[in-house]
Amino acid sequence: MPELGGDARFFRRLMIVILVVLLVVALWQLLHVLMLILGAVLLAVLLVALARPLKRWLRISGNWALALSVAIVIAFIGGGIWLFGSEISAQVSALIETMPKSWQAVENQLAQSGLGRQFMARLGGELLSLTRVIGDVSRVVLSISSAITDMFIIVVGGIYLAAQPGLYRDGLLALLPRSRRPLALETLTEMGDALRRWLVARLIAMIIIGLLTTVGLSVIGVPSALALGLFAGLAEFIPLVGPIISAVPILVVALGQSPDMALWALALIIIVQQLESNIITPLLQQHAIALPPALSLFAVIAAGLLFGAIGVLFAGPLTVIAFVAVKLLYVRETLGNHAEVPTQASKGDKSGL
Repeated sequence: MPELGGDARFFRRLMIVILVVLLVVALWQLLHVLMLILGAVLLAVLLVALARPLKRWLRISGNWALALSVAIVIAFIGGGIWLFGSEISAQVSALIETMPKSWQAVENQLAQSGLGRQFMARLGGELLSLTRVIGDVSRVVLSISSAITDMFIIVVGGIYLAAQPGLYRDGLLALLPRSRRPLALETLTEMGDALRRWLVARLIAMIIIGLLTTVGLSVIGVPSALALGLFAGLAEFIPLVGPIISAVPILVVALGQSPDMALWALALIIIVQQLESNIITPLLQQHAIALPPALSLFAVIAAGLLFGAIGVLFAGPLTVIAFVAVKLLYVRETLGNHAEVPTQASKGDKSGL
């Protein structure tokens, strides 16, 4: 009988390992769906964050506050499309056409010097042609049907999650043993608070960076300033790496016009990023979760290696979720060490974001 009991325990453990492996494989295959779920969660967090002050200020019910927040978000997006949609579309089309020509002009300028020819030879041997990359990006941008479908799923899913967050939270907690549910509830609550603070701070930074870049490029005279500024604002969603990504098309377009314009564009990029890193981000982090810069950088790299471009896009929220989970579940609960929740430092300010 003891041998049978040992065999039963071994078989049970083996089945658990197999199920865990199958679950990991299934989640890996459903990576795109998981990213859509994360996008819906972020939208739900934003809607709830907007609905709370509306409920308090207007003294209305939670459902009406949520409906009003959804209407405000839709009106904001629709108004932006109505006011700037045609201009943005025209500038994006012009930018797509300008980028290969600008890069060709850069190649011609570099080819005039021996050092430039060596640089281009090495670049051509180690990297893909930028023109080819731009063509690939253009084809992706023009394939908007899939993006529209994903956006629709995220919007509908986000509204459902925001309307009944308790339903999905309780359903998730029901999968855990009763003794672990209080800790899981605390972890989910802290994750939601951290995501809310991070997301609102990131949106404010995106708006400021987009406006500063657009105005600066317009003053300098860089073509497609609105489209480049919009891209710079959107790229700000990606911590640390976003500004570098947004700087590349700006410099290529400016250098395609003249070296002097490229120098002015580079100076503008440096000024905007100095303002962002020394003024904007420190002020926002007083009310939001502050992630160590090195952690954010390596998280973006790891997410890109594991999940590709979509991992880079959602590296920020994924890092916030993982940071809170490690603090609570590993450092505090497993190791028994004191671990301050990342949002505790700013919870004393009840008027925060």
